[in-house]
Amino acid sequence: MIITRATEYAIRAILYLAKQPQGEIVYKKDICHHQNITPAFLTKILQPLIKEGIVGSQRGVGGGFFLRKAPQEITLLDVVKAEEGPLYLNECLTADGACERDSFCPVHGAWHEVREEMMAVLDKHNFAQLASKEEENLASLTK
Repeated sequence: MIITRATEYAIRAILYLAKQPQGEIVYKKDICHHQNITPAFLTKILQPLIKEGIVGSQRGVGGGFFLRKAPQEITLLDVVKAEEGPLYLNECLTADGACERDSFCPVHGAWHEVREEMMAVLDKHNFAQLASKEEENLASLTK
């Protein structure tokens, strides 16, 4: 499974917003410039995040985007789910009875375990930690 480009860019945009002062409105052009995202694509990828209450937007002069939640309250799982929808990995996990073999298939349990563990890992990484780690990584490059 490879996440979509939209999800990758959404993560980058949220990471950029997480590094700004809490509640500060960030111009679209600044996010686009620093994250190398086109304005139209940025608007498209932020729409699901606005709908989920992760990002806010302000129109007009001085308008832009801001985080509605503190960076430590936003996880990678939140962004991935907003952009991609529920994570299933396999059709058999979409609903009980989605696969006629799930009651005896030995792989069904494995898919379920992989899904749960992947979601747990994505859920433990919040954007405050990620922003801090990015700063550490950048600082180590300049030494």
